Amino acid sequence: MTTTSVDPKRPSTRVHVQRFGTFLSGMVMPNIPAFIAWGLITALFIPTGWAPNGILGGFGDVNAIGWQGAATTLGTNVDGTTFPQYIGLVGPMITYLLPLLIANMGGRMIYDTRGGVIATIATMGVIVGSTIPMFIGAMIMGPLSAWLLKKVDAIWDGKIKAGFEMLVNNFSAGILGALLAIGAFFGIAPIVTGISSVLETAVDWLVANHLLPLASILIEPGKVLFLNNAINHGVLTPLGVQQVEQNGKSLLFLLEANPGPGLGILLAYTFFGIGIAKASAPGAIIIQFLGGIHEIYFPYVLMKPIIILAAIGGGMTGVAINVAFQTGLRAPASPGSIFAVLFQTAPDSYVGVILSVIGAAGVSFLIAAVILRASRRRDLAAGETGDLGAAVAQTESYKGKSSSVLGGLSGQNNGSTADAAAAGRPLHNIVFACDAGMGSSAMGASVLRNKIKKAGIEGVTVSNKAIANLDGTADLVITHQDLTDRARSKSPNSVHVSVENFMNSPKYDEVVDLIKANDNEVTR
Repeated sequence: MTTTSVDPKRPSTRVHVQRFGTFLSGMVMPNIPAFIAWGLITALFIPTGWAPNGILGGFGDVNAIGWQGAATTLGTNVDGTTFPQYIGLVGPMITYLLPLLIANMGGRMIYDTRGGVIATIATMGVIVGSTIPMFIGAMIMGPLSAWLLKKVDAIWDGKIKAGFEMLVNNFSAGILGALLAIGAFFGIAPIVTGISSVLETAVDWLVANHLLPLASILIEPGKVLFLNNAINHGVLTPLGVQQVEQNGKSLLFLLEANPGPGLGILLAYTFFGIGIAKASAPGAIIIQFLGGIHEIYFPYVLMKPIIILAAIGGGMTGVAINVAFQTGLRAPASPGSIFAVLFQTAPDSYVGVILSVIGAAGVSFLIAAVILRASRRRDLAAGETGDLGAAVAQTESYKGKSSSVLGGLSGQNNGSTADAAAAGRPLHNIVFACDAGMGSSAMGASVLRNKIKKAGIEGVTVSNKAIANLDGTADLVITHQDLTDRARSKSPNSVHVSVENFMNSPKYDEVVDLIKANDNEVTR
């Protein structure tokens, strides 16, 4: 490994925030499908939805509707009288399902399956002990309870007599889980409720005083420096979900996800940039605006740091338009693709959301275009050929790891399949692995899958998953070169191939040839 000489203080703070944000993101991102499902059910069946349904939306009077097949509770009329009301799907999903999924994922990240189980048990304490959705509580109790169980298990690790392992493991986790649930009910739930109340009051104050657009001054630079996940997943998402429960939508989901600012910057480089930046910007637009991978435009900002003014201006414009139109999304838009944003847009918010994207892109384009035009002569004189590659390297240093998406901008590519060539065995189960097992590994899997199909090879499955979920059954594991050692530790019996760029690696052709060669070797 190489060590970069950096200031020992400032990067240390940045790295800690990045790691914290990445950890929060790791709990939330795998559960985005559940948020989408809840958002869709909310959009359809609540009283202001596309197809209001009292049974599913949880607002119907049982006496009026007459269907007895669903769980009910007592609703209260304006005059104080009560009536039997359907519970529906919307409330239980936001109250129980989503926090428990987040807690389970956080526990698994710390201590695998046992961590996930005790995290779920303990989180029930904060859920039942509060009157608001306990997303922040789940993010606290999930990892904390799993860490405590890990420490408790270490006390008698290797000291249990044969035949008593299951008894001790089950009872220790059960007893600790019960204690943590009770402690969370009385201790953590009131604290988290208070914190959420303070944060919600602060956001309401910003909205009431028309200051919410100023949040872009922190969010847009934070995105480029990869410092935004802590705010987005730690604060905005939990508060946004609470607002959806109350109002059916939330503007907070759009503070970071709006693809307009990035689109405007890339369009400016497309028309007024020079060299590699100009040539690569159109392709980056597809990845950023349609694919929702915003980090693709960060190097274009770092090439010319003053361009961050374009991102801030575009972000503020988008927020201001959304505030003016009182728009919002039903659930987080992840990734920040225009398709995801429109899919999650509340039924009464399409005009405002679309205008906010257009407005954000327009303002960021104008600011970036002025900057690029003003410096064009100086840039041509100085030459820009190597600037994008340096900006990509700087972006990856901010991110704390290499990026397959960014690697395509600089054309970096190396790695070796010597490991695979020595294996000499059939390669029928190929797995692409990365940190989250979603974005970059999914794209790489798609590329290789198409190459295998074109080569006429059958009987080979190509999938993608998180490194933490590798179970040792894969014949071949493909990872970014910085992650290969971790993948080997999780799947030591697999063949491992390292690449530097998931999207466009020449190693994929070598893998295809290797599959053919190894299959031929076996059939001889």
